[in-house]
Amino acid sequence: MRLPGISKKPGFYKLLEKQAQAAVDAAREFQALVHDFANLVQHAARVKEIESEADHITHELANLIDATFVTPLDKEDLHALSSELDDVTDCIEACTGRMALYQLRQARPDLERLVTMLVQITEATQEAVKTLRTKPSRDKIQDLFIRIHQIENEHDAAFRKALADLLNAPDADPIKVIKWKEVYDRIEAAVDKCEDVAHIIESVVVKYA
Repeated sequence: MRLPGISKKPGFYKLLEKQAQAAVDAAREFQALVHDFANLVQHAARVKEIESEADHITHELANLIDATFVTPLDKEDLHALSSELDDVTDCIEACTGRMALYQLRQARPDLERLVTMLVQITEATQEAVKTLRTKPSRDKIQDLFIRIHQIENEHDAAFRKALADLLNAPDADPIKVIKWKEVYDRIEAAVDKCEDVAHIIESVVVKYA
C-alpha cells in the first residue's frame, strides 16, 4: 500500500507528529503534577505553555493544508486528525488549569491511575500517528488500534469507579465533589479524543489500502 504523496509532502506528517508529541508532553507533565502536587500551579503553567505551542502547530498545519493543492491525505482527513489531536492537549490543559484555579490541595487516590492511563493512551496514539509515514497496512497496525481501545475501556471502568467513590463518599463536601467531578470528566474526555484519533487513522489506512 502507498499513501499518495507520502515522500513529497513530509511537512504534513511532521506537523501531525508534533501535535501528537504535544499531547504526550502535556500528559506526562500532568503525571508529574500528580507526583508533585505541592507544585500544582507550576506544573499547570507548563501544561498551558505546551497547549499554546500546540495551538501554533495546529494553525501552521491548517494553513499548509489550505495552501496546498494536492495533499498527501484528503484535506478533510487531515483537518479532522489535526483537530482531534489538538483537542487532546486542550482537554489536558483545561483539566490542569482548573485544578490550579480550584486550588485543590491534595490528590485523590484514584487520580494517579487515571493519569497513568492517560499517558499510556497518548503514547499509543503518538505511535499510531507515526505510522502514517510508513505506508502501513491495516493488519500491520491492528494491534496498536486494539491496544488504544483496551486502554480506553480500562480507563472508562476506572473513571466510573472514581466517580462512584467521589459521589457516594459519606459526608462528602459538595463543592469538592463538583471540582473533582470536572477534573475526572476532562481526563475522560482527553482519553476519548485519543480513541477518536485512532478511529480516523484506521479509516485513512483503509481508504488508501
